Amino acid sequence: MGDSRKMNDYASRHAMRAKVPQGGVPREKFLPVSLADMEARGIGQLDFVYVTGDAYVDHPSFGPAIISRVLEAHGYKVGIIAQPDWKDEHSVKTLGRPRLGFLVSAGNMDSMVNHYSVTRKHRHEDAYTPGGVMGKRPDRAAMVYCNLIRKAYRDVPIIAGGIEASLRRLAHYDYWEDKLRRSLLMDCGADIISYGMGEHSIVEIADALDSGLPVGDITFIAGTCYKTKRHEDVYDYISLPSWEELQADKLNYAKSFRTQMQNTDPLSGHRLVEAYGNVWVVQNPPAKPLSQQEMDDVYALPYAGTYHPDYIEAGGVPALEEVRFSIISNRGCFGACSFCALTFHQGRIIQTRSDESILAEARKMTQDPLFKGYIHDVGGPTANFHQPSCEKQLTKGVCPNRECLWPEPCKNLRVTHEGYTNLLRKLREVPGVRKVFVRSGVRFDYAVYDKSDDFLRELVKYHISGQLKVAPEHISDNVLDMMGKPRHDVYLKFVDRYHKMNRSCNMDQYLVPYMISSHPGCTMKDAVELAEYLRDIHHQPEQVQDFYPTPSTVSTVMYYTGVDPRTMKPVYVPKDPHEKAMQRALMQYKNPKLRPLVLEALKEAGREDLIGYGEKCLIRPEGGERRHTSGAVGERRHASGAAPGDLRRSGKGSGYSQDGERSGVRKQGHHRDSQEGHHRDSQEKKENSAGSISRKG
Repeated sequence: MGDSRKMNDYASRHAMRAKVPQGGVPREKFLPVSLADMEARGIGQLDFVYVTGDAYVDHPSFGPAIISRVLEAHGYKVGIIAQPDWKDEHSVKTLGRPRLGFLVSAGNMDSMVNHYSVTRKHRHEDAYTPGGVMGKRPDRAAMVYCNLIRKAYRDVPIIAGGIEASLRRLAHYDYWEDKLRRSLLMDCGADIISYGMGEHSIVEIADALDSGLPVGDITFIAGTCYKTKRHEDVYDYISLPSWEELQADKLNYAKSFRTQMQNTDPLSGHRLVEAYGNVWVVQNPPAKPLSQQEMDDVYALPYAGTYHPDYIEAGGVPALEEVRFSIISNRGCFGACSFCALTFHQGRIIQTRSDESILAEARKMTQDPLFKGYIHDVGGPTANFHQPSCEKQLTKGVCPNRECLWPEPCKNLRVTHEGYTNLLRKLREVPGVRKVFVRSGVRFDYAVYDKSDDFLRELVKYHISGQLKVAPEHISDNVLDMMGKPRHDVYLKFVDRYHKMNRSCNMDQYLVPYMISSHPGCTMKDAVELAEYLRDIHHQPEQVQDFYPTPSTVSTVMYYTGVDPRTMKPVYVPKDPHEKAMQRALMQYKNPKLRPLVLEALKEAGREDLIGYGEKCLIRPEGGERRHTSGAVGERRHASGAAPGDLRRSGKGSGYSQDGERSGVRKQGHHRDSQEGHHRDSQEKKENSAGSISRKG
């Protein structure tokens, strides 16, 4: 759907090619962006000014749109300052001084992920900026904007939110500086961080400010963080290791993160305190998830559905194109992939909209002159998670020390696709809809555990077009265990079931696997085994992602500390850039340019047996020539129904960039980077509201 993995894949490929149509929506359908807009609406002073690092897109796949429209629905006047000049304090004064405060977000993506590849090289395009132009926001945008506003207005309340602030609310490892950084609250002028999906907390903050309560006294709202020297006012809390203790020993950070993991649930989570000398950063328990009626209300707000007309001349905002005709049906994810920040941002409890709400949005789409009959996606972080994983979550919360799917599915796990399947059937019947795609991540293990074939049959027959992308991520069970992913044999069961379903439906469609290189736990031996698997299925990966350590994921903690915070046991971490390059190269061993790296990797792993002329060899000896073969993209069975090892290989490009990322993909911990509510990649998977919706497979 509109997750970072998909939105940026599309946007980066198309940003500079063609203009993105706006749809002819006039400026009066948007919130004010200038004093002239305010005057035209008779607004003398705004209640809130929202400063964002993205261009202004009034669509529910973009966090600022949701938060600002929610506030508007509660009677507050909100204006937007998009991508201000961070070198000029007057750029945040263009709408005047707000009556209640400033809201600040870096944008739908973490600004550092937006700016830099995993190899720390500068990117050249920004899908969230008009025309795809790079350089319209600063590094660490949330911090910079807050400090700029504080310089301009000494005493106006500042509330930070969105993916960047949410995942930096406590001390965190910063990959770009290769060091631990303090809570964002300690480095910026913000008074409060609204973390996670912010509809509940932002309204409570607004109401408190409107009542005349000083911002320093707003310490009681779930889903917020604040700093204080009044230790006596903090109660019922768990003390995390102090900043001094975190700096003294990396293992203390792993212990701190484990405690944070155990307190991400709104029903069972505790208040957490992180001390910085005499100052405490206090994280209140997470906000409660939205009810179905509340979600319906949020998505029924009067969004313009496109970017502001001020951007038409520049060519529009590329990130809109893929999500313009996508529908968000759910939030949350109980998959718990180690490289994904969703647990820290949206939580594990699934929230869904009603069928009536989703069908109403689909019918509205059909009235758009730009709509061609195709709904691009219906889903969320994970498309086929359409209800809470078990009944007790709604009254007692999620288990603090037990995952729903890993390492084995919980005995209380409810496995059913009935609700989602019925929804897809209803959408296909909407007049004007020609096809409904499912492009959010399909969690293949959850599909395998479903004894019914109804969902898989519907998916194969009606909701993919030639290929299905899934995310096994690796084939080594040791690596998969570090990733929090199911064993490889579970994926093989899905592959077999998928191809059998294709044959039963008289179809022949690809299965394209996403893979990650250099994840913590992955040795050169594991990387070679993955290359052998790709050889055996005759597949040249279209998508390859080098592990990107983004804030507040289990995998990032492993990368920084060298231990698994879930067990505190040591983990091998490939950090050396040359070793990482060799692991990536093994996935694309057929690329002649990568041959020296592949050769070195095989020798280092003691696998010279894979150098030669045999069918199992990956490369030829020095001076040898490879016999070229042809094939098709992805994992695809022959018409004869051959075994998984007889899948055709890709005859197309690998889709791998020299920066070590999937083509155009900007994953943030497998989580989609939409802000107030960013899938990893993965930022990979969907972000919206004061948070991020991230795609998981």
